[in-house]
Amino acid sequence: MLGDGRLINLAAAEGHPASVMDMSFANQALAAEYVVNNAKKLGKEVSRIPADLDQEIARLKLQSMGVAIDTLTAAQRKYLASWDMGT
Repeated sequence: MLGDGRLINLAAAEGHPASVMDMSFANQALAAEYVVNNAKKLGKEVSRIPADLDQEIARLKLQSMGVAIDTLTAAQRKYLASWDMGT
């Protein structure tokens, strides 16, 4: 068995850096909290973490690093939503 039954990314490679792991754990913890708080509304299926929760986790991580997220301008949003401009 690969990696003697251990997590292969940790046993046979360098694993994930702490900066990746803390984001993963934050997503898991807040997703679990979301499921508990919304259990009656959720179906018995695999669901995606809500985008606003995922974005809040990213915002908090960047804030902890002293980084702020810029807000897109109307022109940038239009460009991103369009196939008419760019390559």
